[in-house]
Amino acid sequence: MNQQFNEQFVAATRQFADTAAQVNRIALENAQAVFGLQLATLEDRANAAFAFWGEAAEVRDADGLKNLLPKGAQVARETVERNVATGQEVIGRTVKANEQIGEIAKSQFEAAAKSTQANVEQATRAATEKAESFARGTTKASKAK
Repeated sequence: MNQQFNEQFVAATRQFADTAAQVNRIALENAQAVFGLQLATLEDRANAAFAFWGEAAEVRDADGLKNLLPKGAQVARETVERNVATGQEVIGRTVKANEQIGEIAKSQFEAAAKSTQANVEQATRAATEKAESFARGTTKASKAK
């Protein structure tokens, strides 16, 4: 009895560890991808901002400032657009990773339900057989009296 319990416990523990490893792998890959996207966006926008400020530092008169303002607005607009696009991609990747994790959890629940159903059916058959055996034994004993 203890051996059977130990084997079931070890199997359940192994299954849990394997599932946890899969979930952690998916989460880590998502975190790496998201961090990479955000870092690339930050680098690109920082370069654009420094280029703009470099041009701004070279402005010496009002006409140069007039010409610089549209460039500043363009850099700001591109920055907002890039940040929004990156945010959308981050959300999309995170949703996809969460869907994968959900599928893993769903498969684990389904496997547990099947296992439980099989155990219930086995226990029901065993109980039915015992009851029938007992009923046969009682019938024979009552006829013998």
